[in-house]
Amino acid sequence: MAKKFKVTLRKSTIGQTQRQKDAVRCLGLKKIGQHVMIKDNPANRGQIFKVQHLLNVEVV
Repeated sequence: MAKKFKVTLRKSTIGQTQRQKDAVRCLGLKKIGQHVMIKDNPANRGQIFKVQHLLNVEVV
């Protein structure tokens, strides 16, 4: 079974660059406190790394 990440948005995207806002949106996050389960692959890891200061990430 592939690893997954539980990603939670913990800070607002207000004041962030458009690329960072787009990365958060592509991860499926819209509201603070919302969490999603995403698969572990290089594309998702890159998006998480780009906005890691806005997220909480747990390996599931």
